[in-house]
Amino acid sequence: MTDRRPLLRALYDAAVAAAHPNVVLAPHLGPAPRGRVICLAAGKGAGAMAAAAERHYLDTLKLAPERLVGIATTRHGYGVPTRRIRVVEAGHPVPDEAGLKGAADTLALAGEAGPDDLLLVLLTGGGSANWIAPSDGISFAQKQAVNKALLRSGAPIGEMNVVRKHLSRIKGGRLARAGKNAAQIVTLAISDVPHDDASAIASGPTVPDPTTLADARAIVAKYKLDIDDAVRRALDDPANESCKPGDAAFSRAHFELIARPKQSLDAAVKLARESGYETIDLGADLEGEAREVAAAHASLALQARAQGKRLAILSGGELTVTVRGNGRGGPNQEYALALAALLKDTPDISALAGDTDGADGGAGNPTDPAGALIDATTFAKMKAQGLQPQAYLDNNDATTFFEATGDLLLPGPTLTNVNDIRVILVD
Repeated sequence: MTDRRPLLRALYDAAVAAAHPNVVLAPHLGPAPRGRVICLAAGKGAGAMAAAAERHYLDTLKLAPERLVGIATTRHGYGVPTRRIRVVEAGHPVPDEAGLKGAADTLALAGEAGPDDLLLVLLTGGGSANWIAPSDGISFAQKQAVNKALLRSGAPIGEMNVVRKHLSRIKGGRLARAGKNAAQIVTLAISDVPHDDASAIASGPTVPDPTTLADARAIVAKYKLDIDDAVRRALDDPANESCKPGDAAFSRAHFELIARPKQSLDAAVKLARESGYETIDLGADLEGEAREVAAAHASLALQARAQGKRLAILSGGELTVTVRGNGRGGPNQEYALALAALLKDTPDISALAGDTDGADGGAGNPTDPAGALIDATTFAKMKAQGLQPQAYLDNNDATTFFEATGDLLLPGPTLTNVNDIRVILVD
């Protein structure tokens, strides 16, 4: 059997490289303002975006260093060296005290923007957890508890962010409101959400929010979330409604997407074709329960195998897991585990599922796995060790399974985030 792992990893790496801040940011950065550049960044690529912004303004445009200030709040382990923009490493997916302080400092700095200053907001996925500023009347512990309940509920990211936006002083357009005195607010974002909805990326801190408090309450009811009475009161309080179109905060605000999941998926599809595979591109916006999507994709792969095709099946998007067990893992590992259960008798099918940010579930550590790979060696180890995939699925314990087979995908922090990349190769 030909080892397809190098190709699987190359396809993943191509998707990540297409969205790296070093590649995508500089072409979208404009001239220096009359006053200062105040750079406020959040998310898993925030440190890398801040460093790229420094190169543009300090090195290319020769801006005086004292005219560039800022704060970049990112995930623990995702910081990079910077010169003028302070990097704060904070909790993700569950917010922590560092994120709380980072968000407070960010709001304060936005409030200092004057009529000659550019407020440059740089966003990547993860910003919702990194920038944590609970609404008045809600404690930090109560906000953390809401986050944990949402993460376990199986709710897609868009619905999670509807609730988050209505319990925040920074999300849902409120950062733009804080920086309303700036000459201009320019937001450059790397999308990690299906359909590239600007109001969902990092929970839309600088754009109008079409969702309402009523929507947030409906999501709490839909998933039967166990929330504190203070949180219920906050979701009933009209003062916590997010900023809507027409708000004066957006009169000088400009939003631009600089990288999309589709660009990264396209890069992987191109490489698969160059490697001699016919391709099926299932799109960059897939959502759904990880094991159910895996079943549909396994069916496609088995059909292609029966027809004697050499096929690559590729997809992006963000899958979810409804947590019923107490194991470790994330949507990509659960998808790969479900595939392993369904494809265990097919040595000529291999697959990779990984989050482009380098972390799939996990404990919020830089060493968390991004996903997993499966192939004939996985199936052989399953058999030799007597591993039953279904038992691990029942406990949502994909990480333990793939630790046993040695198949975890461990790229480390990638410094970007454009959702997941999934590839099945049928030889």
